[in-house]
Amino acid sequence: MRLAILSDTHGLLRPQVLEQVKNADAILHGGDINKPDIVKELQQYAPLYIVRGNNDKDWAADLSHDLTVTLGGVTFFMVHNKKEASPDLTGVNVVVFGHSHKYLQEEKDGVLWLNPGSCGPRRFHQEITMMMAEVENGKISVEKILIPHEVP
Repeated sequence: MRLAILSDTHGLLRPQVLEQVKNADAILHGGDINKPDIVKELQQYAPLYIVRGNNDKDWAADLSHDLTVTLGGVTFFMVHNKKEASPDLTGVNVVVFGHSHKYLQEEKDGVLWLNPGSCGPRRFHQEITMMMAEVENGKISVEKILIPHEVP
């Protein structure tokens, strides 16, 4: 199963991101979507698992603060800000979060922590990134996707 993992689109769904999403069996979005149109567009391509970010206002009231989902035998816990992750991650293999706009892939205490970075508007001098992952039989492999962009 191929997963697109993204966060912090902040109202911008880049064509390069859509090219990746079109090849996904499921999409995980770590919040700060900013526009309901982005949710609708992503839902056209694959099942969408999404959490509410700190910039997702009234329109996103029905989105979950956090979410647990199992795909390909891998259990994901999703939350926008990792500081708000559950202290009890029993049974969780991967935590997906966003908020900082900084790409991160690290294992702590047997749990893989993934921040796909931001694939929306460029912030400061940070890269524009997302992740693609393969999950099968309880195993996950992750690939960093660097989104090319013009630098002013």
